[in-house]
Amino acid sequence: MKKTILFLILPILAFAQGRKYSNAFLEIGVDARAMAMSNAVIASSNDVNSTYWNPAGLAQIRNSWQLASMHAEYFASIAQYDYAAFALPIDEYSSGGVAFMRFGVDDILNTTDLIDQDGNVDYDRIERFSAADYALIGSYARRSKNIEGLSYGGSFKIIYRQIGKFANSIGFGFDAGIQYQKGNWLLGATLRDVTTTFNAWTIREEEFGPIFDLTPNDLPTENLELTIPRLLIGAGRTFQLNKKYSLHAEMMADFSFGGEQNVLVGSEIVNINPNLGLEVGYRNFVFLRAGAGNVSKLQNFDGSEYFSLQPNLGLGFAYKGIHIDYALTNIGSASGTLYSNIFSLRFNFETFKRS
Repeated sequence: MKKTILFLILPILAFAQGRKYSNAFLEIGVDARAMAMSNAVIASSNDVNSTYWNPAGLAQIRNSWQLASMHAEYFASIAQYDYAAFALPIDEYSSGGVAFMRFGVDDILNTTDLIDQDGNVDYDRIERFSAADYALIGSYARRSKNIEGLSYGGSFKIIYRQIGKFANSIGFGFDAGIQYQKGNWLLGATLRDVTTTFNAWTIREEEFGPIFDLTPNDLPTENLELTIPRLLIGAGRTFQLNKKYSLHAEMMADFSFGGEQNVLVGSEIVNINPNLGLEVGYRNFVFLRAGAGNVSKLQNFDGSEYFSLQPNLGLGFAYKGIHIDYALTNIGSASGTLYSNIFSLRFNFETFKRS
């Protein structure tokens, strides 16, 4: 049992090395509306959740403040994911927002001290710890005075990751975004981790205790973790079908770099993963949403290849500035995992005042 906890912790600590991929919890997404549409909201995001998706969208908040929150549970409620955000206009042309995120596994048993120095099993020596990732995001956006329909913005991220008393890291990063609206057409792009996000780890070897010396495991020797840039490009259009019904369709392409991946278009230079989202609205009160994306290239036992596609579904209600959204989605299109129920809430004080 003593060795078991070490085998569980060490794979997590391995991320503390100088790698190209990190902070995966920041790729999950926020807002049930966006998740139901397979994250295809880069062009249309225009509320408090733009702090995460595309900071340029915050510029559409013009007259009052907004709040948003979300809670989700993954892997049979083992992992908890929480998100809260606030945004408000700063002046006639600019707006700002702040968001907080936490993804963690709590109450992990630490049994490294289960047996005392005399060889006796003492269950009172068992401690509990959490492995959690935190992010604080601050964003600023501005509408162009010279080009109608153009807005741009940026975000600064502070990231803190902790594995009990064994290790922790802190990191910083930047995102940049742009949006352009021409009639019913919407265009947008977000460049994540513009300058590469760095996480510096501190590993406390003394906290592993003497049991660690009895195992063949080694702690990571490097303490720098890197998140390389990603480019998200989106385009969408809203159709007013009649007085009651509307349709919004949007496509987003995720461009990632740093080596070939098993996506729809993969190469050593760039990988492209497309996502499509649809939203049907009834009197701007009830919304039915669907999306498809996270195309993965998989291999059968006989060596033949095939592609898998992740579908998502969702439902939303809007009444007097209160938006309640639901999504049925699969975190990261992980093969073999169950779909999760996502609920989110958004409050628009401007709409509430007019009601």
